[in-house]
Amino acid sequence: MLGKFALAQFKKVNDSISPTQRAALESGTVGFERSIFSGSPDWTGLLNTPAPALSFEEQSFLDNETEELCHLIDDWKIRDELKDLSPEVWAYLKEKKFFGMIIPKEFGGLGFSAYGHATIVAKIATRSGTVAATAMVPNSLGPGELLMQYGTDAQKNHYLPRLADGREVPCFSLTSPQAGSDATNLKDEGVVFKGEDNKLYLRLNWEKRYITLAPVATLFGLAFRLRDPEHLLGDKEDVGITLALIPKGTEGMTTGFRHRPMGSPFQNGPHWGKDVVIPVDSIIGGPKYAGMGWNMLVDCLSIGRSISLPASSSGMARYLSRATGAYSFIRQQFGTQLSGMEGVQESLARIGGLTYMIDAARALPLQDLDMAHAAGQQARPAVSSAILKYHATNSGRQVIIDAMDIHGGKGVVEGPNNPVGGLYQGVPVGITVEGANIMTRSLMIFGQGAFLAHPYTLDEIRAAKNNDAKAAGELLRKHLCNIFNNAGRTFFHGLTFGLFATSPQSGPDATFYKHINRLSNAFAFTANITMLTLQAGLMRKERTSALLGDALSNLYIGAQVLRRWTLDGRKAEDAPLMQWAASHCVYNAENALHEMIENHPNKIARFLLKPMVFPFGRLTSKPSHELDAKVAAILSKPGEARDRLTAGMYMPTAGHEYMARLENAFKLAHEAQPHEQALAKAVKKGKLSQSENHEEMIKEAEEKGLVTVEIAALLRKTQAAREDIVQVDYYNPDFQGGAMQRVKPSI
Repeated sequence: MLGKFALAQFKKVNDSISPTQRAALESGTVGFERSIFSGSPDWTGLLNTPAPALSFEEQSFLDNETEELCHLIDDWKIRDELKDLSPEVWAYLKEKKFFGMIIPKEFGGLGFSAYGHATIVAKIATRSGTVAATAMVPNSLGPGELLMQYGTDAQKNHYLPRLADGREVPCFSLTSPQAGSDATNLKDEGVVFKGEDNKLYLRLNWEKRYITLAPVATLFGLAFRLRDPEHLLGDKEDVGITLALIPKGTEGMTTGFRHRPMGSPFQNGPHWGKDVVIPVDSIIGGPKYAGMGWNMLVDCLSIGRSISLPASSSGMARYLSRATGAYSFIRQQFGTQLSGMEGVQESLARIGGLTYMIDAARALPLQDLDMAHAAGQQARPAVSSAILKYHATNSGRQVIIDAMDIHGGKGVVEGPNNPVGGLYQGVPVGITVEGANIMTRSLMIFGQGAFLAHPYTLDEIRAAKNNDAKAAGELLRKHLCNIFNNAGRTFFHGLTFGLFATSPQSGPDATFYKHINRLSNAFAFTANITMLTLQAGLMRKERTSALLGDALSNLYIGAQVLRRWTLDGRKAEDAPLMQWAASHCVYNAENALHEMIENHPNKIARFLLKPMVFPFGRLTSKPSHELDAKVAAILSKPGEARDRLTAGMYMPTAGHEYMARLENAFKLAHEAQPHEQALAKAVKKGKLSQSENHEEMIKEAEEKGLVTVEIAALLRKTQAAREDIVQVDYYNPDFQGGAMQRVKPSI
C-alpha cells in the first residue's frame, strides 16, 4: 500500500522534469553538501581531508613563469592604451603554455591539477583581471575540456597539442541573442546533408555574442541545434543541441569584431556564420555525440564554475585586502588614520572577512576534482560549483564596493595610481558569465541540491522511472524517518537555544560548529517539508528556492571557514577572521530560513515550521563591532595574519609600481606612528607649535630636541611617501581619452 502511494507521488515529480533538466540533475556529483541535506554535517570526513597542496612542478610554475608573467603586465596600459594584452604578454602566455594548464602532458600540456590551475589564475588576478580572464577561458570550457572528455582520438591528437602550445587560440560559443541563461532556447541551426562526394556534412547558420577570445580565436567551439530532415544520422529529425569545432577562416564565417566589457578589455565579441559547411566529423566526439551537446555542456560547466571564477574573485579580494588595509592606515583625515574610524572599520572588516571566506570556500571542490581524478574517476561538483559561482562573485562585488568607499575620490579618478577603479568597473563580468547570478541563486543551488545532494530524492525519481513500487515504498519510509528525526532535533535545539548541539572542536570555533549542526537540522527539516508540500510547484517558486539555497550555501561555506582555520594550525592571530566569516555565514543561513518560513507559499507549512524551527526566535547575530575592529586591525597593521590572508599575491618591487610604493609607505607610516603621536602630544602641551606645514613642525621639533636627527629624517620620509600615495592622476588640458570606433556590421 505504501509502495503504491509512494510511487504515485514520485511519478508526479518525475513527469514534471524535462529532458534538459534531467540531464543537469543526473550529471553532477556531490560532496560535503550532501551531509548538510541529511541534517548531519560530516565533520569527520571534512576535517580529515588533508590540506590542498601544489606539486613541485606547479609550485615552480607559480614562482617562476607566473611571477614573470605578472612582471610583464602593465594593467593600466592594457586598459587605457592598448585595450588589449601587449604582444609580449600574448607571446609569453602561449610560449609557457598558460593556455594548456589542464591539457595532459601526453598531448603537450602542463597537466596541472584543479588546485594548481586555480592558484595560478588567482595570482594572475591580483595583477590584472584582463589577463586572468584571457588565461582562464582556454582552461575552462575552451573547448579543451570538452575535447579531453568527449573528443575522438583524431580530434585529441590534432587539436590538443596545438591548443597546449598556443598555435590555436580557442573560444567556445554558446550564447546568442535569444539564448542567454536559457541555453536550451538556441536558434542557431545546423542541418545534416549528403555532399556530392557521398559524404555527410553540416550546413550551419548562427549568430553568437559575448564570446570570450572570439575576436582573436583560431578555433571556434560552437553550440547549435541540429536537424536531420533526411534521417542520415538516425531516426530523429530534431537531433538536439550539438557541439562542433570550426577553424577560423571557414567560408561563411564573420569574425574579428569586439565588444567593450566594462573595466576589463579582454578579447570578447560576436561572430556569425551563414551557410557554413563542415564535415560531420567536426562534431565534438564525432557523429555519435550528435544531440548530446546539452549533457556535455552541463557535465563540463561545473568545472569552470568551481575553478576559474572563484579563483579570480579570491585573487581580487586578496589584492583589495592588502591594498585597502594599507591605504586606510596611510591616509589621514581629521587628525587620525582612516583605519581608526569605526565607519571605515566596518567596511574593512567586510573586506577581510569576506576575503577569508571566499578563499576558504573554494578549496574543497578543487580537492574533490583532484582526488577523483587521481582515483581514475570523474567529479562534477554541480551543487558546490553553483554555490561558489554565486557567493564568490557576489562577495567579491561587496569587497570592491567597500574598497571603493574607503578610497573615496582616489578610486574614482582613472589612472595608474587608482588601485581599485578598474576592478569596480569589471566586477559585473563575474556576476554575469557562466550562469547569471540571479539564475544561479534562484534556480540552480537548491534546485540541483534538492536532487543531487538530498539523500533520497534522486533514488525516488529513479524508482518512479523504473516503476518500482517496492523501492519507492522503502525510500518513502526512510525519507519520513529522516524528516521526523530532523524535526525532533530542530525543535529540541530551538527550545534549548542550541546549547546541547555538538561540536568536534573546543575553542573559539566551537560555537559555530554547534550553530551549523543546529541549522543543518533545521534546513533539512524545512527543505523536506517544502518539497513535500510544493512538490513540482517548487520549480516555479524561485524566491523560496533562492532562500533555501542561501541557507544551504552559508552552512556549506561556514563549514569550509572552520576547516580552513583548523588546516592553518588554529592560529590565534587568525581567529578574528575565522570568527567574522563564520558569524557572517551562520547569521545569513538562519536569516534565510526565517525569511523563507515567514513567506512560505504553503500556509500549513508556514504554520508548522515557524514554532518548530524558531520557538524563541533567531539565535545568531551579525559579527560584533568589537570583532569588526579586530579584523580591521589585521588588514591595517603589518603581521603574519595579514600576510597569510593575502598570500599568493604578486608583489611588484620596482620603485615606480603603485603597490611597491604603497607597501613602502605603509611600512614607514607604522615606523613613524609613535613619533607622530609624540609630536601631537607636544602640540597639546604647548611644547610645539601647531602648523599645517609638516616640514616646519619637524624642523621646530628637531631644534627643540623633541626628536633626533634620525627620527626627523624618518618623519620627512614618511610624509613624502604619504603624500605620494594619496595623489591622483591628472592629465593635460587637451586630453580627450582613448576611443575604439563602434562598428555595426551588415551580416
